[in-house]
Amino acid sequence: MLKKILSGLFGSGRQAESGATTKAAEPVEYKGYEIVSQPDNQSGQYRVSGWIRKAGASGETLEHRFERSDMLPGRDACDTMMVTKAQRYIDEVGDAMFKPDPRRAGDSE
Repeated sequence: MLKKILSGLFGSGRQAESGATTKAAEPVEYKGYEIVSQPDNQSGQYRVSGWIRKAGASGETLEHRFERSDMLPGRDACDTMMVTKAQRYIDEVGDAMFKPDPRRAGDSE
């Protein structure tokens, strides 16, 4: 009975808030890429995450999910950090981010 009461007080609220994805921010253009911050709200903290997109040669949109372990207390600060980290990632990796992960080559077969 005590376990049920404690889980009701502490467990259910965390489950509802944990991993709740927020609305995507306005895209930021950077060197032909589009950076979209969409942090996960986890118990009042925001996890740096979102998307990096680029138009492909044949008109399709290339997309890379960008997630980091950084947690920040405010949405605006999280969006700013997402853009900064994504810009650095783009500078370091470029279009290679859209290539299939060789560690997962067997997953699609």
